[in-house]
Amino acid sequence: MAPEIRVAAEAGACYGVERALHMVEAAADERSGAVHTLGPLIHNPRVVSGLAARGVDAVGSPDEAAGDTLLLRTHGTVPEEEARARELCPRVLDATCPFVKKVHQAAERLSREGYQVVVVGEAGHPEVEATLPHAPGAVVVGSAEEAAALPHARKVGVVVQTTARRVLLAEVVEALLGVAEEVRVINTICEATSGHQAAADALAREADVMVVIGGRNSANTTRLAEISAASCPRTHHVEGDDELRPEWFEGASLIGITAGASTPASQIEAVRAEIARMVGE
Repeated sequence: MAPEIRVAAEAGACYGVERALHMVEAAADERSGAVHTLGPLIHNPRVVSGLAARGVDAVGSPDEAAGDTLLLRTHGTVPEEEARARELCPRVLDATCPFVKKVHQAAERLSREGYQVVVVGEAGHPEVEATLPHAPGAVVVGSAEEAAALPHARKVGVVVQTTARRVLLAEVVEALLGVAEEVRVINTICEATSGHQAAADALAREADVMVVIGGRNSANTTRLAEISAASCPRTHHVEGDDELRPEWFEGASLIGITAGASTPASQIEAVRAEIARMVGE
């Protein structure tokens, strides 16, 4: 009897990614000159390669797109780069995820109100890097240990990378209570991220094998793989159906599938169909 293949209740491309893909596809279809994205539009190498095949390439700076259409990536752009883009490019489309913009606004508000701003997230991640300029002097904290090592402060304000785990936020806040007289938290974790993580965890607790789909450069997909592996040791992170191996599914009764927020439905279906072929569903 073939094993059951089940996709997590919440998985795949989120609103911000879907919005960005619609924007770039519309711009490419118009064919009114060259179209570029400032950095990879989303953290999904296969989608980015597909866009390149359509003539939409990723550039490292606005100067490389001078005179053309330029899309700002979903993770956000530092204000100086956005200003430069609007100076050089006749058409700038802002594909920044609306939930990322909320992080920027929260950081600005806390900074204006005199808080030392702490950004909970992954140092060097494009979203975090785009957030820091909105609160001069802001620091990035990626663990409770880093939070506990911060110098004493009277007022600390916290914002969070949209794809961070709630448990990390809780640990960091607890540590900050030991170094600050006042801690104010604006929880900017995206609800889609939380939903994906909860659904992946629930499915992983039942599944014999988990397959997590998405870019290896995607922070939220990597977290889904970590969450899945915690309950289902036979967890495999793939970027596409061509990476699947039949031996992964030997003896499985339930095969679970989840996917990161930058993974389109077409990629999920391709993986599901290939697994079904391999196990003879």
